[in-house]
Amino acid sequence: MTEEAASGRRLPPVAWIAAPDTVRLFSAFESAGASARFVGGCVRDALLGREASDLDMATDAEPDRVIEILEAAGIRAVPTGLEHGTVTALPDHRPFQVTTLRRDVETDGRRAVVAFTRDWAEDAARRDFTINAFSADRDGNVFDYVGGLPDLDAGRVRFIGDGGERIREDYLRILRFFRFQATYGNTQPDPEAVAACRAGAAGIAGLSGERLWQEFARILEVPDPSPIVS
Repeated sequence: MTEEAASGRRLPPVAWIAAPDTVRLFSAFESAGASARFVGGCVRDALLGREASDLDMATDAEPDRVIEILEAAGIRAVPTGLEHGTVTALPDHRPFQVTTLRRDVETDGRRAVVAFTRDWAEDAARRDFTINAFSADRDGNVFDYVGGLPDLDAGRVRFIGDGGERIREDYLRILRFFRFQATYGNTQPDPEAVAACRAGAAGIAGLSGERLWQEFARILEVPDPSPIVS
């Protein structure tokens, strides 16, 4: 590891990182000269010893190139969200969401226009919470560009950078903050985050009922949602 963000932390042994599907995917990208890592929730949950429900990957290859790489390796590729850089890879046993590294060009509180990048730090900085921006390579080495590991160890949920700015990019992050607090928080809610959520609350009215319900339903699935919904 040569990047400054290499944390020195490694994932504990998890079955999915050494699974044949994972090996096929990493080998396909590496053979094509592209970089790929696991990102987001599966890395966070592995660090906490929790089971990962979704395996998301990021790569510095652009979407059309991702499809070429996968098909050349005999892996089915489904273009599930090309405008946002997402391709679903279907090897033998489970699907993987593979998304090209990106940066936000324009946001309106509901959706973003993105541009692709090869900069892992830039991609991490556009995410919502510090504990949601980890990446990990095929050897389990964890990269942390935004100071998420101390927050994860403390059970602290914080927005990356300015919370108000993160919320204005997507007002659904208000509900996400409270879901993450209920799921991962071991401290009192971060006061700056709560203030940002309160200041941006009116923006929720511009979101679709479908998006709101999907997020609220996930809040109801946490072990004890009562402190959040009461």
